Amino acid sequence: MSDVEKAKQMIEDYHRLKDEIHKVIIGQDAIVDQVLISIFCKSHALLVGVPGLAKTLLVNTISKALGLDFSRIQFTPDLMPSDIIGTEILDESKTFKFIKGPLFSNIILADEINRTPPKTQAALLEAMQEKHVTASGKTYTLPNPFFVLATQNPIEQEGTYPLPEAQLDRFMFHIWLDYPSYNEELAIVRATTEDHQIAVNQVLSQEKIIEYQNLVRKIPVTDHVLEYAVKLVAKTRKNSEFSTAITNEYLSWGAGPRASQFLIIGAKCHAILKGKLSPDIEDVKAVANPILRHRIVRNYKAEAEGYTIDKIIESIL
Repeated sequence: MSDVEKAKQMIEDYHRLKDEIHKVIIGQDAIVDQVLISIFCKSHALLVGVPGLAKTLLVNTISKALGLDFSRIQFTPDLMPSDIIGTEILDESKTFKFIKGPLFSNIILADEINRTPPKTQAALLEAMQEKHVTASGKTYTLPNPFFVLATQNPIEQEGTYPLPEAQLDRFMFHIWLDYPSYNEELAIVRATTEDHQIAVNQVLSQEKIIEYQNLVRKIPVTDHVLEYAVKLVAKTRKNSEFSTAITNEYLSWGAGPRASQFLIIGAKCHAILKGKLSPDIEDVKAVANPILRHRIVRNYKAEAEGYTIDKIIESIL
């Protein structure tokens, strides 16, 4: 099968996938798109939203539709690295045996990742980057594909350990979940207060997901799109040759090179799903907000004047 035929098949599977997900998830279309793009880009996503917006349900539904193993880890202040990685025990024959932790699944829901100490956060983020873990001096490879979809609650900040910027940078997308519209909330309440079970059918296999991930990497990119993505990231850096007046006035720190890489990979996937054979500038713009949102840091003046991160990104775009 040629790459063009694979791309057509990927578009069909993507629409089937969304149909299955929307059996359970009402609305949140842009959120579903962003999570699926991060999966097809072989990356991870951070979902931020107030409680009750179906973050856990969304991840669970996606894992069923993709036919992947799913683990939910509830992060708490007393959670240790061994609780997620696994530990060695002495069995009946008096030999040490490694018992794998919940990290050994295809999709990991890291619920309220900011509620656990930095040591456990670092263990998870190392696994995200290296795709393997080390226990008692031995290295264990994680399953393929492997995605971490972490959630954060932006309201309750007491007793939390906010992720440092360097660790946030490991996530491709920072996805903001907002409240549903009035009509969406009506549909949600109607659907969830009846005695009716919805079955989610498997759409893709592990092999297909890996095939589509490899296809995304193969998509060619023209020089002017590459240059646009790199310049866009450079514009977020204070006092650089491309920085804007708003950047210099309202930002403390800009995005690093990983943002440029994710912009191009994300634009490639977005282009395929829109039926294009190569990404253009519009595809870069389409994925820019969730990629840059957690990689730039506002200064006190921006906070005092009510300049949000999204507003600054829009002005740069």
